Amino acid sequence: MQKYFKESELILNPDGSVYHIRLKPEHIAPTVIVVGDQHRVEVISKHFDRVNFKIQGREFVTHTGELNNTPITVLSTGIGTDNIDIVINELDAAVNIDLEKRVPKEKHTSLDIIRLGTSGALQPDIDVDTFVASEYGLGLDGLLNFYKYSDQLVEKELTDAFIQQTGWSSKLPHPYIVKGSSRLLDKLAKDFKKGITATASGFYGPQGRELRIPLAFPELNERIENFSHKGQVITNFEMETSALYALGGILGHNTLTVCDIIANRVSKTYSKDYKKSVEKLIQHVLEKVTS
Repeated sequence: MQKYFKESELILNPDGSVYHIRLKPEHIAPTVIVVGDQHRVEVISKHFDRVNFKIQGREFVTHTGELNNTPITVLSTGIGTDNIDIVINELDAAVNIDLEKRVPKEKHTSLDIIRLGTSGALQPDIDVDTFVASEYGLGLDGLLNFYKYSDQLVEKELTDAFIQQTGWSSKLPHPYIVKGSSRLLDKLAKDFKKGITATASGFYGPQGRELRIPLAFPELNERIENFSHKGQVITNFEMETSALYALGGILGHNTLTVCDIIANRVSKTYSKDYKKSVEKLIQHVLEKVTS
């Protein structure tokens, strides 16, 4: 029996677009670049030969256009895995659900979803203004645990090694490690620094920053930095990649995160002009996407 998506589960706007991101299938290109900062959408789309469509719903800003005859969508997600949960589910709904009939489409559409972001390095040898590609996403956020998924999705050996080496507390969400798209990694980031990107559920305490609230696990960052398994180390901290890789993997999309390192948490250094470095990363990604 074909699944029917009820109005309370698949929420649509009066124009028939999906609820938060306000998109219909014709608004979405096969390649989608996602960014956290809504103002970065225009920083990317200004490079397009033409922009055919623009829309905004809350922090979700979308520009779809063309560069070198290649259609591209740029979409801002806002910060955090909760927002990635919205964006990936709604992008998939727009391209893989018949929004009028509220049933799955017979033919599956697989998107290339590339996160272009900023991040903090967790290894002393990764300088600021370095580009890092996330070969794996390490979820410290717990989002995946709410979904049913195949055991093959998660890198069990890596995940178990992480739990053991860090002495991961049962009070924290159960971690998971998911691999990004090898094809996109090879196409976009062959010469980048590669590793495991840790995704936190917050910017302060969950990433080991202490202001006026003491940390429950003050030694955790050091344990994360020291993790190593068969040559794999945790290169950087951010707030979106694990959810992007996990939900993208379940739904059959190709995902990759590339980040500009704007701070090094170990050396306590910060980029003097990260916007210039981000612009270089944007130009690199657009060149590789359209080549």
